[in-house]
Amino acid sequence: MTTWTGGTGEGVPQGIVPAGPQGIVPMVIETGARGERAFDIYSLLLKERIIFLGTPINDQIANLVVAQLLYLDREDPDKDISLYISSPGGVITSGLAIYDTIQLIRADVSTICVGMAASMATVLLCAGAAGKRYALPNSTIHMHQAMGGAQGQAADIEIAAREILRLQEIIRGILSRHSGQPVEKVARDMDRDYYLTADQAKEYGIVDEVLAGPEGESDASAA
Repeated sequence: MTTWTGGTGEGVPQGIVPAGPQGIVPMVIETGARGERAFDIYSLLLKERIIFLGTPINDQIANLVVAQLLYLDREDPDKDISLYISSPGGVITSGLAIYDTIQLIRADVSTICVGMAASMATVLLCAGAAGKRYALPNSTIHMHQAMGGAQGQAADIEIAAREILRLQEIIRGILSRHSGQPVEKVARDMDRDYYLTADQAKEYGIVDEVLAGPEGESDASAA
C-alpha cells in the first residue's frame, strides 16, 4: 500500500473509515408539503450538489466520493458539483480513483480547500475545473514526495520501490498539467515538505481564486 500523507506522515489503513467523534452527525429538519423530514447534514449538502471530503483518503472514502460524483453527474451533467476538501491526503491509488472520476464525468467539479489540503488532497484540489478551483484565505496547501514501505525478499522490495516511483511520476505529471508549472519544478518542490498559503497556491496555479467572503465573492471581485 502506497500512501501520500500530510503533516503527520501517518498512513491510512485500507478498509477503515477515518472520522471524527463517532455518531456526531448533525441532523437538519426540513418542512415541506408532506410534513417534516430529517436529513443528516451530508445528505442535505449532497442535495445541493456539495460533496465534503473531510478525512484521510482510503479505498472506502474514495468509493463514497466516486459514488456521489457519479450520482450527481447522472442527475444533471450540466450543473457544477462542489467538492470541499479538508484532508491530510492518504492512499495514492484511492486518490487517483477520485481524480480519474473527476476527469471522466461531464459535470464540472469545483474544488474548494477549507483548512488544509495536503499531499493527495492537493492533487484533487488542483484537478478541479479550470477557473473553478478555490481556497479559503487561511487554508494551507502542502506537497511532498510519495511515501511507502515494503518488506520481504530483496526482489520484492525492488519491485515495490519501482511502483512507488511510477506513482510519484504520475502525481508530478498531474500537478504539472493542472498548475501549468514545469514538471521539473514540481519535482524539485515535492522533494521535501512544501507548504503554501492560499495566495501562494493561487500564484503556483493550484487554485484560481482565494475566496474572501460568501461563495462567489473572491479576492478578484473584492478588488
